[in-house]
Amino acid sequence: MRWLLVLAIACSKAPSEDQCKQLLDHLVDLEFKKAGAAGATDQQKADLAKQKTAVADAKSKEFIDVCTTKTSKSRVECAISAADLEPGVADCDK
Repeated sequence: MRWLLVLAIACSKAPSEDQCKQLLDHLVDLEFKKAGAAGATDQQKADLAKQKTAVADAKSKEFIDVCTTKTSKSRVECAISAADLEPGVADCDK
């Protein structure tokens, strides 16, 4: 029974899979924003949406595995709330 308590404590410090999916989507959005996607035409926005989905899908499994097992919940929450990659997300490493 003691290991259940240890496991429960350890799990509470880990981000959920949903939080990691949300973080991945947010990071992809921030990358595209940094690349200048904000001033795009409707057609460009549609193309960018497809590209965002492709990037997220390509990296999803690997990213979520690492996120849920090697990243702290507080770091994930910090990055989700960041408005920019730098200094925003980068500051979550401090």
